[in-house]
Amino acid sequence: MAILTVTARGQVTFRKEVLQHLGIGPGDKIELDLLPDGRALIRTAQPDGTLTSFVGLLAGRSAKVATIEEINEATAAGWAGKK
Repeated sequence: MAILTVTARGQVTFRKEVLQHLGIGPGDKIELDLLPDGRALIRTAQPDGTLTSFVGLLAGRSAKVATIEEINEATAAGWAGKK
């Protein structure tokens, strides 16, 4: 069991082994569910997977701009198991 200390500002620091156990790294989000009996459930927050979060994900990562035909060919090759 890990015991954490609350600061005067109401903040808590999780130990490295706790973060590793939860699979949480720098910049990740933590989800906390408050249970009715005074307990809390903590876990790694999962991305919402919305289209808005996807748009622009790869922007600026490549100098090449693919045509729709090239994208379709790459998609078809991927579904066929070709690289």
